Amino acid sequence: MQSFFHDGFEIAFIDEGEGDPVLLIHGFASTHLVNWVSPGWVKTLRDAGYRVIALDNRGHGHSSKSHEPQDYTPEKMAGDAAALLAHLGIVRAHVMGYSMGARIAAFLALDHPDLPVTLVFGGLGIGMVEGVGEWDAIADALLAEDPDSIGHERGRMFRAFADQTKSDRHALAACISTSRTLLTPEQVSDITVPTLVAVGTNDDIAGAPEPLAQMLPHGEAFAVEGRDHMLSVGDRTFKARVLDFLKEHAL
Repeated sequence: MQSFFHDGFEIAFIDEGEGDPVLLIHGFASTHLVNWVSPGWVKTLRDAGYRVIALDNRGHGHSSKSHEPQDYTPEKMAGDAAALLAHLGIVRAHVMGYSMGARIAAFLALDHPDLPVTLVFGGLGIGMVEGVGEWDAIADALLAEDPDSIGHERGRMFRAFADQTKSDRHALAACISTSRTLLTPEQVSDITVPTLVAVGTNDDIAGAPEPLAQMLPHGEAFAVEGRDHMLSVGDRTFKARVLDFLKEHAL
């Protein structure tokens, strides 16, 4: 992995392949490895002729950690992503985010409208506007001394995921408290680049993709059939649709 410094954080990233650049932004409690390498996204995109850049968001993976909630607003994390592209001398790129990464990608498009060629919002539909709920219970689960004491089902799931990835649980709890900023319908309508919104049909976290896609001037919805929030990310039909979408809107 490589790294660079931005806003007091060391941000770790990978940069592989040649061709039009695609920036990948992972979800909450995940890493570039868990979200993009292990499910085959990096190989899929690289083999299709793209230059693939994927970072570990601040507070995650190999990047610097903070236990201060104010460090984890979507605007600040979008700033890291934009700074990474600038560090690499990239002025325009396809941008794909999953779950929290989709929200970061949306703020990137709002704050740096000339950067994205296209956007892919994976694992986050109308929840980007209406909220997805239950995050306070997840924060409590992350901070619990004894994981066996966690009674909240989704809290247990995220705690197990954080422990599996050997994450800094206090950094994640700080992140979850401020990274959930909602977009207004007016902000969504200001995102004018072609945008694919992809959500699993069994995903009970993200919210439906169609209402969000309809708010976007150039939005398209895609249903990842039979997949929940965790399994949608690596689905082969999702990959195939993204490759078609990128080809339709080449640089």
